[in-house]
Amino acid sequence: MAKPHFPGRRTGNPAARGKPQMATPAAASTVTVDAPAPRKRTSPGQFISQVQAEGRKIVWPSRKETWITSVMVFLMVAIAVVFFWVVDTALGFASTWVLAIGQ
Repeated sequence: MAKPHFPGRRTGNPAARGKPQMATPAAASTVTVDAPAPRKRTSPGQFISQVQAEGRKIVWPSRKETWITSVMVFLMVAIAVVFFWVVDTALGFASTWVLAIGQ
C-alpha cells in the first residue's frame, strides 16, 4: 500500500530542521524571468459579439425567486435590528449600573 502524501510534510535530515540553509552560488545565479506575451487586440465588433454571447449565458431569477429572496433579506434585517436593540439596551443598563456604583 502506498503512503499518503501530506502537503507541508517535512522530509530530509531531522537534525538540520530549524537551521538556516545557504543557497549555492550556482542555484542563486540561474534565476530567469520570462517576458510577458504580447496581447492580442480585439476589434470593437468582436468585443460586442463577445459581450452579447456572455449576455445570453445569464440566467435571471424568476419573479417568485426574487420575492422569496427579498422577504428573506427583510426578515434577516428585522432579526438583526431586534438583536442589536437588545444588546444595546442591555449594555446601556449595565454601563448605567456600573457608573452608579461609584456615586
